[in-house]
Amino acid sequence: MSENKGPVSRSKRFARLATMTAQVASNYTRERVSSVFRNEEANEQARQATNLANGELIAKTLGDLKGAVMKIGQMASAGSDLLPKELSEPLKALQKDAPPMPYEVIAEQIERELGQPPELLFKSFEKEPFASASIGQVHRAVTDDGRDVVVKVQYPGVDEACDSDLKQLKFVLKLTGINRNHRRAFDALFEEISDRLHEELDYCNEADNVRLFAELHKDDDYIVVPQVVGERSSQRVLTLTFEGGDRLEELAAYPQETRDQIGERLYRMSLSQIFRHRAVHADPNPGNYAFRPDGTIVLYDFGCVKHVSEDVARDFADIIAAGMNEDYDAMEDAMVRIGARQVDGPPVPQDFYVAWREDMMTPCVKEHIYDFASADLHERAPKRLRASIKYINSFQPPVQIAYLNRVVGGYYDHLRTFTPRVPWRDLVADYVFEVSSLERKTAW
Repeated sequence: MSENKGPVSRSKRFARLATMTAQVASNYTRERVSSVFRNEEANEQARQATNLANGELIAKTLGDLKGAVMKIGQMASAGSDLLPKELSEPLKALQKDAPPMPYEVIAEQIERELGQPPELLFKSFEKEPFASASIGQVHRAVTDDGRDVVVKVQYPGVDEACDSDLKQLKFVLKLTGINRNHRRAFDALFEEISDRLHEELDYCNEADNVRLFAELHKDDDYIVVPQVVGERSSQRVLTLTFEGGDRLEELAAYPQETRDQIGERLYRMSLSQIFRHRAVHADPNPGNYAFRPDGTIVLYDFGCVKHVSEDVARDFADIIAAGMNEDYDAMEDAMVRIGARQVDGPPVPQDFYVAWREDMMTPCVKEHIYDFASADLHERAPKRLRASIKYINSFQPPVQIAYLNRVVGGYYDHLRTFTPRVPWRDLVADYVFEVSSLERKTAW
């Protein structure tokens, strides 16, 4: 793991973002101009090469800068199936460990926050990071009373640079025209992201979240939540008990029966958080989970938690329930309430919702047991989105459920990696109709 040189100043951060934007725009402009002189096959090869070059540039820039911009890059890569493969592949690197900061930077941050250097605060403290991410890195340690712990340390200056980072990145995205059709929704989405990021930067808030989820899942013996070591924690340092397990990519070696069990438990956990607890572990980065051969799930990183109102939980459930019931009027009504369907937008024929249900809700409406070895929703979704482009002015990004969609999409990606067989339809129905205003009409 290569080492990062240290925090980047605001002026240098702006310069790096501006340079990246100019280079990406220049690459695409050059490719489009040259396309008039090439045949279709050559144009496709050129587009792929340009996407790859831009993806690598974006991933390197956001990874080097860390902080808010890297976090948003991680969110984009979580929906990578909606992006060209050549562009999305480099962005996936943002989901993995980022280059760490030098130990001296981390030690100084710990001393600023806790009053003493790590060597005096812990019986032992590993200088080599256990993991590194967008806003901080994690070190293994042992407390004076012998507990194995992990110490999460926020990079210096990340919280101070958050607002300026977001402002600059928002400006960059506006230059691309990404907000052309939904400016208000785009602004609201950025405000939502800003709120969650500010919460993530407060490790006292995260400590409270850890305690909350330990309480919410106290009766779920298959879910492990670390314990907070309060006397070694602060606003920018968080110490938790170490809870080990296997990484997501190691699950493929588990027996099919165990993979099936873990797949069902992951979705049961997610559905209970959305519809029962209405507090959602909302960062589905693969590194935020670990697994054990007995089917246990270990949760990490509680910085990003989305609290869901009763109304939003009901409306989200109504969209799914209406699809399961084939009640397309109820589906549109729920989409209006939740902000996905624009009230003043052009009318949408029922055929649109029928096709959307068939393509996007297959696991919920057809198979009793859904085998993720044959999952193809990620292939059909981009085609459905392209076919729906003519209705772009009838819909807008639903800000209220942006993080819920992120979680659902992230879990789908995770389950594809270890191919469990999950009773998705019945599982979803049990939780959805518990809070939906609609009655369950279809008998299975």
